[in-house]
Amino acid sequence: MPSKKKPQKLNRNFFVREVLTVAKELLGKIIVKKNDVTLSGKIVEVEAYNGDIDEAAHTFTGKTKRNSIMFGEGGFFYVYFTYGAHYCCNVVTGFEGQGTAVLIRAVEPIDGIELMIENRFGKKFATEKEILNLTNGPGKVCQAFGITKKHYGLDLTGDEIFLLNQPKVKDENIVVTKRIGIKKSVDLPWRFYIKNNPYISRR
Repeated sequence: MPSKKKPQKLNRNFFVREVLTVAKELLGKIIVKKNDVTLSGKIVEVEAYNGDIDEAAHTFTGKTKRNSIMFGEGGFFYVYFTYGAHYCCNVVTGFEGQGTAVLIRAVEPIDGIELMIENRFGKKFATEKEILNLTNGPGKVCQAFGITKKHYGLDLTGDEIFLLNQPKVKDENIVVTKRIGIKKSVDLPWRFYIKNNPYISRR
């Protein structure tokens, strides 16, 4: 029996495209963090941000030290601290100067679940409910994966944190809604998630 082909790492060309296209196609892809224990999960929920027309985007008011990586070429990690409590991670998209990115809102854990449980709950075992809540929000994803400000600007085509290709999720299996947890540009339908996936943050 022929061996299964290993999924390929996403290259720069995937990211250097229009933000809404990248956002939808990130669904189903695998985020991998390599260290002593490999952590991975399937991306099941995202939100797109575009500073040209989107007041909720950190780039709407122009370039700052905090958001400068968002104005770079696609395929880098924009990590920020929010509400004085947790980190959120974003995939920068598009060409240099555009200021667009996709927030990873939720993932379905695959590898390294025991370490994710330890990172999130400070213990070795979790209930079924806790597993479903392990990575079902942007702050939870970063906490479970151990993503912090030290990963700001990381090249996602490198070897530390990267994304593996998977078959595209069909449009009929993608739910499109307004973004959540923001106060500006609230009517833009730029949140996408995989239909009926139990690991999304909110239906």
